[in-house]
Amino acid sequence: MVAEALAMRGLRPFLGLFLILIALGAYLYFVESKREPGDEDKRDKVFTVQADAIEEITIKSESGERTTLRKSGSDWQMVEPLTAQPDSAEVSGLTSNISNLEVQRVIDENPSDLGEYGLASPRVELAFKTGGQERRLLIGRKTPPGTDLYAKLGDQPRVFLISSYLDSTFNRNTFDLRDKTVLKLERDKVDSLAISTPQHTVRFLKSGPEWRLKAPVDARADSTAVEGIVSRLNTLQMKSIAAPEASRLADYGLDQPAATVQIGSGSSQATLLVGKAAGEGAVFARDQSRPAVITIESSLLDDLKKEPGAWRQQDLFDARAFNSTRIDVVRGGRTLSFEKTTVKNKEGQDEEKWRQVAPSTQDADKAKLDNLLSAVTQARASSYTDSTAKTGLDAPLVTVTVKSDEGRRTETVAFARSGTDAYAARTGEPGAAQIDSSTVDNIIKALDELQQAKPAEKQQPPDNKEKGGM
Repeated sequence: MVAEALAMRGLRPFLGLFLILIALGAYLYFVESKREPGDEDKRDKVFTVQADAIEEITIKSESGERTTLRKSGSDWQMVEPLTAQPDSAEVSGLTSNISNLEVQRVIDENPSDLGEYGLASPRVELAFKTGGQERRLLIGRKTPPGTDLYAKLGDQPRVFLISSYLDSTFNRNTFDLRDKTVLKLERDKVDSLAISTPQHTVRFLKSGPEWRLKAPVDARADSTAVEGIVSRLNTLQMKSIAAPEASRLADYGLDQPAATVQIGSGSSQATLLVGKAAGEGAVFARDQSRPAVITIESSLLDDLKKEPGAWRQQDLFDARAFNSTRIDVVRGGRTLSFEKTTVKNKEGQDEEKWRQVAPSTQDADKAKLDNLLSAVTQARASSYTDSTAKTGLDAPLVTVTVKSDEGRRTETVAFARSGTDAYAARTGEPGAAQIDSSTVDNIIKALDELQQAKPAEKQQPPDNKEKGGM
């Protein structure tokens, strides 16, 4: 008896699989085998309608939600079950696919039982209006291979196939079809940004193409990082709607937000409140101008919580070796100064040349001078500290001034060591930057090699005016 029971138990899955194979075989025989060669070139359109002639669309999704979109002029509006802005990409996908929808194959001109196609109670219903007339499409289950969907028109008995990929286009609920943009911004006019958390507030202002940090200190900002967060806020999408109208913001951590973002665009301003976790990968949020509480990607909150120093420009110099025109180096009380000049070579062509102009005048080794400029202008901060105390910057090892952009820009940075750590301070900016100790080593090494290089030409010491150095 036990053996018989075990045998029956093992047989049942086999019988189930066998029946599925029979059903699939029957489908392939009765449907696929009847396709005529070249059928794919003879497919009829389900509807004869141009996409831009569609005036209204109503979808009842598999979940049972019914959503209506209506066109007014050239714009679309969601009108049921609520009034909202629709997702323009979703609307475009619907109108385009309705216009281009093709009959893959007619299955039954006059079916006796719609239930076998899942059309007695259709999973998805789509209706649209054009010229005041309504057309309806009913969509049932997938065919056994999963390549097509059974479908029929609301006013005709015949059952036909449409491509299964259209299920993801037509089976859309209200949230799928609405515009999920969190903040309405004029991206090209954004000129201010403030991010507040319980720990700190950072504030930025934009002047031309560049951003500047204004709080908690006045310093250069990492414009790429600021532009990145602005772009992310501009394209931020809601993951879900937690509450159309929230009576208790404390339930979502929005009474004391984890972060508050204020974005200025000319005279207008948008404010986003970010609250507590809303499940894995999401946090609650709210556009202060709208009543709904939504969820967004939690990774945004991680970026908003960055320390103020992380928003500062990490490059200590804006100048680069190729656009530098003068460099002054103070080391041990002695100043070395070099200037870039343009001379004619033997062929009569302009050629850039570096010359030492203080404390004496002579040609400089261009390759070694470029090495020094590269070591200096590639210096980067790994972090910032508010104070220069205990950094060694009260007695720097070397101070470098670089002029660039044909002398329009002048930047000065001092470099120092404190124990095994290295620091730098940029004139005109608060605090100190911690840097990799190898940065100072590379600057000193490049400077030593430049001074040891044999000059190509020696001249008399410069007059008193040239001895002014910097």
